[in-house]
Amino acid sequence: MNIPEAYDYLVRARRDLWAALERVPDEVLSRPLLNGERFHCIKDLVFHVASTEDFWIREEILREPLAWQTIPAFKDTPGGPVYAGFALNTLLDYWRVVEQSTLAYLATLPQTDAELKRVVTVHDRPGKRYTVDGLLWNIVIHEARHVAQISVLLRTQGIAPPFLDLLNYLPMPSA
Repeated sequence: MNIPEAYDYLVRARRDLWAALERVPDEVLSRPLLNGERFHCIKDLVFHVASTEDFWIREEILREPLAWQTIPAFKDTPGGPVYAGFALNTLLDYWRVVEQSTLAYLATLPQTDAELKRVVTVHDRPGKRYTVDGLLWNIVIHEARHVAQISVLLRTQGIAPPFLDLLNYLPMPSA
């Protein structure tokens, strides 16, 4: 599996996750279920997944302004556990903007390995350097981990999460 194929899985699984989240009462999505410093509720995790992808693709790989900075509702948000009061649709709209940006970038990846092997020096982590390939795989794995966390949190609230296993999205091989 390559990065575009793995990202295609994320896109398709997101549709099912988003549809499931849209059926969850807002009170559940906003409920403080975590005691962490950065995340307290499911909405915090939704923003975090999207903003992490935004950060790695736009700010670090492409050296462009973050997409969240273009959304007025997020203008003065510091990150961390502040998204409980946001409408889920606002968070999902942001995630859609990030996804479109990522899809546009992935469509430009050359057929050679030059871009994937390119080294990115992370601007806010002195001495940290990663290949584009490593950063893209980090995005895929990062999202899978946090979506699993969201699924567990839904279960703790008596809500069955969607079935998002990769096997559910793999094409059937021809006979």
